[in-house]
Amino acid sequence: MAAEATPPAPAQPQGQQPLTLSRMFGSPDLAGPQPRALQLSPDGTLLTSLRPRADEKERLDLWARDTRTGAERMLVDSRKVGSGAELSETEKMQRERARIAGSKGIVAYDWAPDGKSILVPLDGDLYLATLDGTVRKLTNQPGGQLNPTVSPNSGFIGFVRDQNLYVQPLAGGTPRALTQDGGKTVHWGEAEFVAQEEMHRFTGYWWSPDDKRIAVERFDEAPVGVVTRAAIGANGTKVYDQRYPAAGTPNALVDLYVVGLDGKQVKVDLGSNRDIYLARVDWTPDGSALLVQRQSRDQKTLDMLSVDPATGASKVLFTEKSGVRSWLNLSDAYRMLDDGSLIWSSERTGYRQLYRYAKGKWTPLTHGDWVVESLIGVDQAAGKVYFVANKDGPLEQHVYALDMKHGNAVTRLTEAGYWNTATMDGAASRIIVTRSSPNQPPQTYLADTAGKRVAWINENAVVPGHPYYPYLAAHRSTQFGTIKADDGTTLYYEMITPKLEPGKKYPVFFQHYGGPGTGQQVMHNWLGALPQYLVQHGYIFFQIDNRGSYNRGKAFEDQIYRAMGTVEVADQLAGAKFIKSQPFVDPNKVAIYGWSYGGYMTLKMLEANQGVYAAGVSGAPVTKWELYDTHYTERYMGSPTKDAAAYAKSDALGDATKIADPLLLIHGMADDNVVFENSTAFAAEMQKNDRPFEMMFYPGYTHRVGGPGISEHLWHTILNFLDRNVKNKP
Repeated sequence: MAAEATPPAPAQPQGQQPLTLSRMFGSPDLAGPQPRALQLSPDGTLLTSLRPRADEKERLDLWARDTRTGAERMLVDSRKVGSGAELSETEKMQRERARIAGSKGIVAYDWAPDGKSILVPLDGDLYLATLDGTVRKLTNQPGGQLNPTVSPNSGFIGFVRDQNLYVQPLAGGTPRALTQDGGKTVHWGEAEFVAQEEMHRFTGYWWSPDDKRIAVERFDEAPVGVVTRAAIGANGTKVYDQRYPAAGTPNALVDLYVVGLDGKQVKVDLGSNRDIYLARVDWTPDGSALLVQRQSRDQKTLDMLSVDPATGASKVLFTEKSGVRSWLNLSDAYRMLDDGSLIWSSERTGYRQLYRYAKGKWTPLTHGDWVVESLIGVDQAAGKVYFVANKDGPLEQHVYALDMKHGNAVTRLTEAGYWNTATMDGAASRIIVTRSSPNQPPQTYLADTAGKRVAWINENAVVPGHPYYPYLAAHRSTQFGTIKADDGTTLYYEMITPKLEPGKKYPVFFQHYGGPGTGQQVMHNWLGALPQYLVQHGYIFFQIDNRGSYNRGKAFEDQIYRAMGTVEVADQLAGAKFIKSQPFVDPNKVAIYGWSYGGYMTLKMLEANQGVYAAGVSGAPVTKWELYDTHYTERYMGSPTKDAAAYAKSDALGDATKIADPLLLIHGMADDNVVFENSTAFAAEMQKNDRPFEMMFYPGYTHRVGGPGISEHLWHTILNFLDRNVKNKP
């Protein structure tokens, strides 16, 4: 076991207040005000962001900060401008898949490229805000407008209405439909369900640089199976026949067109195989071609197509392929350059690294056993590439600059001890950095290209007046360390303990997620107030990142291939054995908790290791992978028609009756991601076999169960269950 360093805790005041659930989930946010969606104006003089209100942290308004003087002002007040109209079901579900379902007011905006105005969607309508504070309503149509954007030359706005793509002059005028047959199962300009939920592609149309053409996705959901989703609410039930592509079943039929502003359509040749994924679409900087990423259904092949927008003809520029027992992870870490070359990221070495593709040849730009997370900017004149990666270790993420003119030298631009994310302006002239550490809530600053902080955007220091300051004296630092998996792989853990009293043994709140993709949990970042509350409540907080999770390279992640619910369970057991061996831990009082994939893990851990855990909480679990969607499930598990044995072993239903330890099952009754049937199927299996368990289902709530009042109820329920079955059990 090796210990890992963490930044020192801030100086603590003399007095302290205990955390409460009502304060923890109340307003203002204990982490301090957190600006979102930060963007620099095209001329760099303004930095805009969405900010929560002090009295209603779920509601966001649009603010602007002068980068020269630091003066700040609200540009759009969502309470004054918005109508308060209920969003369409489609927009609600889009927000759910973008993980912003709990937000109100302004959740997105788009700068006009000429820098004179900002397009603001609000309560289903579109508004245009100018820099003098004027806000003009652009639309007034029932049903709402989806995916609004301003065209690259600031001449038009585009949006989706009634499943067709519309354009409207930005200066004013009547919206015009560019497509006509949208309706029923046919959608134009939208991203299909799996593109939003699993591929992180949230739009279905792309403007050409000259405003004259738009690449538009058309998808038809007719082949997709219908799931009757009952959104069970407190005052009634709404039934939705949702097209849900469950693993092994047909996907939507996806086509791509190039549409002129006159409505003329050219169909893009995506190949003879219709059963593919449209992963990414981009115009080249000069608008002469489209670059289209076509992914195979089994997600082992990715073709980069070059498309002639005038004819729709396509050719394969290059192909990425995975190993036999692996898959390809999609990424947005690529950038087309003016000279026709491409900065591209690939996991071909086992770790995502950067390459340059030019005239059919590949040049490695970075190398090593670390992972590039994102590509944030390219200064073509200076030959500089800016990216975010974990080059300095898997627990920290930093901003780096790569100098292509000087041997591809890589320089770290951010301070050690933090987990950083970042964006840049289009010219790659400045960096917006957001960082946090175990002892510092998120803070954001503006930096130059050398990484020097130019100005704080949100210093968020925990000083008198900060929402967390009254609780700072009780704040306990996070301890990091490593243990070994059964194959010798290094696994990282983090732990927060109460102030330990000699001879006393403590119960453990053992949290886990465990899934692939964005599953890393153990980082040098701010965990929020909840772990601190649990520690004040008498628990030790503990979690570990198992094999199968992301950000440690493909060999680490690929171990769950066709084997979900195996290696992750074994690694969590290694974590349990470690924490139980500590002299200050009561080995009979280790409780486990997880949500989504973590909820699935709770069930698999209780099934595989009876008697090891004192109790388990399973939130919104997948219990049968055949019920989950195609793109996610088949990536890791293959098709249930071909890999039935792997599915049967990985599902949580077959061994449900092996659970002998106390279990609390939780689910939102309107969940369209992990559909509610997962929990009802599990509950039925337990009931028909007379296996005791507890459950709490939330009417009207989706995959996110939270919000004013509900968050408190959720955690009162969880802690009452754990106190009865773990903490206060003799």
